[in-house]
Amino acid sequence: MHRSWTVVAAVLAGLAVAMGAFAAHGLDKVFTEKYAGQTRTVVGETVPLAKKFLGDFKTGAEYQMYHALGLLAVAVLAAQRPSKRAHAAGWCLLLGCGLFSGSLYVLTLTGVTKWGAVTPIGGVFFLLGWGLLAAAACAPAKPSASQ
Repeated sequence: MHRSWTVVAAVLAGLAVAMGAFAAHGLDKVFTEKYAGQTRTVVGETVPLAKKFLGDFKTGAEYQMYHALGLLAVAVLAAQRPSKRAHAAGWCLLLGCGLFSGSLYVLTLTGVTKWGAVTPIGGVFFLLGWGLLAAAACAPAKPSASQ
Protein backbone atom coordinates (compact mmCIF):
# COMPACT_ATOMS: atom_id res chain seq x y z
CA MET A 1 0.00 0.00 0.00
CA HIS A 2 2.94 2.37 0.54
CA ARG A 3 3.54 2.44 -3.22
CA SER A 4 -0.03 3.58 -3.74
CA TRP A 5 0.48 6.45 -1.31
CA THR A 6 3.64 7.43 -3.17
CA VAL A 7 1.77 7.50 -6.49
CA VAL A 8 -1.13 9.49 -5.00
CA ALA A 9 1.31 11.95 -3.42
CA ALA A 10 3.17 12.43 -6.71
CA VAL A 11 -0.06 12.98 -8.65
CA LEU A 12 -1.36 15.48 -6.08
CA ALA A 13 1.97 17.33 -6.06
CA GLY A 14 2.02 17.50 -9.85
CA LEU A 15 -1.55 18.77 -9.93
CA ALA A 16 -0.67 21.38 -7.28
CA VAL A 17 2.10 22.66 -9.53
CA ALA A 18 -0.32 22.76 -12.46
CA MET A 19 -2.93 24.63 -10.42
CA GLY A 20 -0.33 27.10 -9.19
CA ALA A 21 0.87 27.69 -12.75
CA PHE A 22 -2.73 28.13 -13.89
CA ALA A 23 -3.22 30.74 -11.17
CA ALA A 24 0.02 32.53 -12.03
CA HIS A 25 -0.42 32.53 -15.80
CA GLY A 26 -3.86 33.60 -16.88
CA LEU A 27 -6.34 33.03 -14.08
CA ASP A 28 -5.97 36.66 -12.97
CA LYS A 29 -7.33 37.79 -16.36
CA VAL A 30 -10.23 35.35 -16.15
CA PHE A 31 -11.10 36.49 -12.62
CA THR A 32 -10.72 40.18 -13.51
CA GLU A 33 -13.31 39.77 -16.27
CA LYS A 34 -15.60 37.41 -14.39
CA TYR A 35 -15.69 39.40 -11.14
CA ALA A 36 -15.34 42.93 -12.58
CA GLY A 37 -16.55 45.59 -10.16
CA GLN A 38 -17.23 43.14 -7.31
CA THR A 39 -15.50 43.62 -3.97
CA ARG A 40 -15.15 41.91 -0.60
CA THR A 41 -14.04 43.21 2.74
CA VAL A 42 -11.02 41.31 4.01
CA VAL A 43 -9.50 42.24 7.38
CA GLY A 44 -11.25 45.58 7.28
CA GLU A 45 -10.05 46.43 3.77
CA THR A 46 -12.20 46.40 0.65
CA VAL A 47 -10.45 44.46 -2.11
CA PRO A 48 -11.49 43.46 -5.63
CA LEU A 49 -13.15 40.04 -5.57
CA ALA A 50 -10.85 38.90 -8.39
CA LYS A 51 -7.82 39.57 -6.18
CA LYS A 52 -9.34 37.76 -3.19
CA PHE A 53 -10.37 34.74 -5.26
CA LEU A 54 -6.95 34.54 -6.92
CA GLY A 55 -5.40 34.42 -3.45
CA ASP A 56 -7.90 31.77 -2.36
CA PHE A 57 -7.14 29.66 -5.43
CA LYS A 58 -3.40 29.92 -4.73
CA THR A 59 -4.05 28.91 -1.10
CA GLY A 60 -5.77 25.78 -2.40
CA ALA A 61 -2.75 24.90 -4.53
CA GLU A 62 -0.32 25.66 -1.69
CA TYR A 63 -2.16 23.47 0.82
CA GLN A 64 -2.50 20.72 -1.76
CA MET A 65 1.28 20.69 -2.18
CA TYR A 66 1.93 20.66 1.57
CA HIS A 67 -0.37 17.72 2.03
CA ALA A 68 0.99 15.85 -0.99
CA LEU A 69 4.34 16.04 0.80
CA GLY A 70 2.58 14.77 3.92
CA LEU A 71 1.37 11.80 1.90
CA LEU A 72 4.98 11.06 1.01
CA ALA A 73 5.66 10.87 4.74
CA VAL A 74 2.73 8.45 5.04
CA ALA A 75 4.23 6.34 2.24
CA VAL A 76 7.62 6.21 3.95
CA LEU A 77 6.12 5.31 7.32
CA ALA A 78 3.77 2.74 5.77
CA ALA A 79 6.75 1.11 4.05
CA GLN A 80 8.80 0.95 7.23
CA ARG A 81 6.07 0.28 9.77
CA PRO A 82 2.72 -0.56 8.19
CA SER A 83 -0.25 0.28 10.39
CA LYS A 84 -3.92 1.13 10.22
CA ARG A 85 -3.11 4.57 11.65
CA ALA A 86 -0.67 5.34 8.85
CA HIS A 87 -3.20 4.37 6.20
CA ALA A 88 -5.96 6.31 7.97
CA ALA A 89 -3.62 9.32 7.99
CA GLY A 90 -3.19 8.95 4.25
CA TRP A 91 -6.92 8.81 3.64
CA CYS A 92 -7.49 11.86 5.85
CA LEU A 93 -4.83 13.88 4.02
CA LEU A 94 -6.27 12.81 0.67
CA LEU A 95 -9.83 13.72 1.71
CA GLY A 96 -8.54 16.99 3.10
CA CYS A 97 -7.01 17.85 -0.26
CA GLY A 98 -10.22 17.08 -2.07
CA LEU A 99 -12.44 18.99 0.33
CA PHE A 100 -10.18 21.92 1.26
CA SER A 101 -8.34 22.61 -1.98
CA GLY A 102 -11.13 21.29 -4.18
CA SER A 103 -13.74 23.53 -2.58
CA LEU A 104 -11.49 26.57 -2.99
CA TYR A 105 -10.97 25.75 -6.66
CA VAL A 106 -14.70 25.29 -7.26
CA LEU A 107 -15.68 28.35 -5.21
CA THR A 108 -13.30 30.68 -7.03
CA LEU A 109 -13.96 29.34 -10.52
CA THR A 110 -17.75 29.33 -10.18
CA GLY A 111 -18.33 32.18 -7.74
CA VAL A 112 -20.67 29.93 -5.75
CA THR A 113 -19.66 30.96 -2.24
CA LYS A 114 -21.59 28.13 -0.56
CA TRP A 115 -18.55 25.96 -1.33
CA GLY A 116 -16.78 27.93 1.39
CA ALA A 117 -18.74 25.85 3.92
CA VAL A 118 -16.91 22.73 2.70
CA THR A 119 -13.40 24.18 3.10
CA PRO A 120 -13.22 23.88 6.92
CA ILE A 121 -14.28 20.22 6.72
CA GLY A 122 -11.20 19.64 4.58
CA GLY A 123 -9.16 21.45 7.22
CA VAL A 124 -10.46 19.09 9.89
CA PHE A 125 -9.38 16.12 7.76
CA PHE A 126 -5.93 17.70 7.44
CA LEU A 127 -5.69 17.98 11.21
CA LEU A 128 -6.87 14.41 11.70
CA GLY A 129 -4.38 13.20 9.10
CA TRP A 130 -1.42 14.89 10.76
CA GLY A 131 -2.54 13.64 14.18
CA LEU A 132 -2.88 10.09 12.90
CA LEU A 133 0.51 10.30 11.23
CA ALA A 134 2.07 11.40 14.51
CA ALA A 135 0.28 8.61 16.37
CA ALA A 136 1.45 6.05 13.81
CA ALA A 137 5.03 7.29 14.08
CA CYS A 138 4.95 7.12 17.89
CA ALA A 139 3.36 3.67 18.13
CA PRO A 140 5.73 0.89 19.12
CA ALA A 141 6.91 -1.18 16.18
CA LYS A 142 5.31 -4.57 15.88
CA PRO A 143 7.78 -7.44 15.89
CA SER A 144 8.15 -8.94 12.42
CA ALA A 145 7.23 -12.55 11.75
CA SER A 146 10.90 -13.45 11.27
CA GLN A 147 11.85 -12.47 14.84
